[in-house]
Amino acid sequence: MRRSISPLSLILLGAGVFLLVLTQLLAWYVEPRAKRTPTDTVSTTVFEGQGSYFDTGSVSRVDDQTITITRRVLGDVAGSERTGNAIWDVSTQIDTPKTLPLADPRKSLQWATERWVTDRRTNLPVHCCEEKPRFEGEAYLKFPFDVEKRTYAWWDSTLGATVPLEFDEVTKIDGHEGYRFVGAVKATATGTRLVPGVLVGSSKPGQVLAEEWYSNARIELTVDPRTGRIMNALIAPTKTLRAPGSRKDAVTLLSSERLEFTDATRREQVKLASEDSGRLELLGETAPLAGGIAGGLLVAAGTVLLVRGRRPRHSEE
Repeated sequence: MRRSISPLSLILLGAGVFLLVLTQLLAWYVEPRAKRTPTDTVSTTVFEGQGSYFDTGSVSRVDDQTITITRRVLGDVAGSERTGNAIWDVSTQIDTPKTLPLADPRKSLQWATERWVTDRRTNLPVHCCEEKPRFEGEAYLKFPFDVEKRTYAWWDSTLGATVPLEFDEVTKIDGHEGYRFVGAVKATATGTRLVPGVLVGSSKPGQVLAEEWYSNARIELTVDPRTGRIMNALIAPTKTLRAPGSRKDAVTLLSSERLEFTDATRREQVKLASEDSGRLELLGETAPLAGGIAGGLLVAAGTVLLVRGRRPRHSEE
């Protein structure tokens, strides 16, 4: 008597082995390579809140005004493909009710352009490709992937240095779980500006090099743990002028106790974080787990059929 091997057992075994191999590829090869900072980014985030600013027209401080900060990020795809880094061109403008309707960002209260270059895997700065400014730290427009509950060195462009942001708590933004990090900047001299001496109370006639000072009473960033995307941001900046050598602020250029992502920006950032996090979870956890279970069951079923389900065949004599 001879026994034949059931085709179904071989099919089940093959499918099971295939799924087991595939799940390993997803977990150990595909998912880690999916954790790369995108190069084709096109993003606009908006902060808004009440504050004060120096109006050059009336040469006076104006209080209780809506301050708007708009940041636009455009990925340099060609440069990124050429270098292997993430290259983002960033523009930031600060507007008042007078300047916000104007189409020309050069007419805003403040406008700055930057070029950020980072390692797509680690998020660390890469000093190349006409980077501007030369920055340091480990978190900037985003945090690294797989955010940890620890202190991160956050680059503050206004300060021109890093700020330690400490892990504060796990919280939720529009129902999506995130890690909140907080920090602050003490009043620090950041540069000089040529202004009429009388403006800052200087006894010297004519123009003087007034000192620019900057502080930030609270920096609060809520981050998606898996992708490092910032879902909500809150800052409380103050920029002032002082007479040379003075310890007192003479002019308030900008001040606000609370500038925060607008509702629209927050909803968009949470949506993007949820989508990107879901894809990484699918590749790194859900698919490998489901595939591993299914593959194991198929291999077990195929083995059982192979061992116990053989159909006997009688040989002719």
